[in-house]
Amino acid sequence: MGASSVSIKDVAAEAGVSVATVSRVLNSHPSVSPASRARVAAAVEALGYRPNAVARSLRTDQTRTLGLVISDVLNPYFTELARSVEEAARALGYSVIIGNADERPDLQDHHVRTLLDRRIDGLLVSPADGGSPLMLDAVRAGTPMVFVDRWIPGVDVPVVRSDGRRAVRDLVAHLHGLGHRRLAIIAGPAATTTGSERVEAFRDALRAHGIALPEAYIGQGDFQAASGRRATERFLALPEPPEVVFAADNLMALGALDAIRARGLRVPHDIGLAAFDDIPWFVHTDPPVTAIAQPTGDLGRAAVHALIDRIEGRTPRSVTLPARLVVRRSCGEGPGDSAAGNTAGRAGRGTGEDTSVRPEGATRE
Repeated sequence: MGASSVSIKDVAAEAGVSVATVSRVLNSHPSVSPASRARVAAAVEALGYRPNAVARSLRTDQTRTLGLVISDVLNPYFTELARSVEEAARALGYSVIIGNADERPDLQDHHVRTLLDRRIDGLLVSPADGGSPLMLDAVRAGTPMVFVDRWIPGVDVPVVRSDGRRAVRDLVAHLHGLGHRRLAIIAGPAATTTGSERVEAFRDALRAHGIALPEAYIGQGDFQAASGRRATERFLALPEPPEVVFAADNLMALGALDAIRARGLRVPHDIGLAAFDDIPWFVHTDPPVTAIAQPTGDLGRAAVHALIDRIEGRTPRSVTLPARLVVRRSCGEGPGDSAAGNTAGRAGRGTGEDTSVRPEGATRE
């Protein structure tokens, strides 16, 4: 087997010692006998195991420090998520070290490795892709971990996230009610769970109204503004451009807005725009942007509590909180529609008020 697939348990089995003994050897603990130390060293050599940060994270002492690896610190959604995590952890006597993956799997793994080297007690991660050997090794080695917002399918780690499917259905029903039929989406990376889930939810919601989603109306983005701009430029160049563009995150929506304005077009008179992940800026744009708001503060708090449960030996379950549609005026809504939508959507984050969805709406899996 390759070095990346060898776990600390394999080393323990090869050496005929406990996992705890292997951990002590890897951390240069003085209590291990020379004979046991030699057996572990021989097993490491024979299996090609790399004594890395995962192994060094196995210990009995605590540092009262949590690690948080977020996908993009420049994205206001993740900035707010990090703030809520830090506040919740501090209230429980923990400090937080934050790593910014910048939507890059290699940078994500760099931060994970560094945080484990710092002997954190547990790790919160919003994965930048669908799989990471380092994180899988960390899970197998027993590192307390919780996925937040995104997750890696098939990995036995609690997930704290929002369910945007209902909000996407509400958005499509809203657009259909306004008379729109040509609806396009700027999707996030298919390798991320949120990227694939949102485009699937959009397609399903359109199908429920008898509307197809042509390939020409699917723009591939990467949760960055530049990709939203490129996808929208392609939409606008079509012989029959869409009536509304739905961006699957806020930065791609800002890129879409740039592309629309660069063409001398106006929202919503020439084309409508909606976004997943409401942000405070959206209420100040002209016109204010209709968006799906996630309960970011509650997500951060729930993730911290789940991770501390894991650290303290309890078994947390995954938590799913509802997202909701905040109706404004970027899709052709009239003043009455916008006012009603903002009143109904006070759980959104772009209104300038306390807009988090209350935890009573949570479901546990």
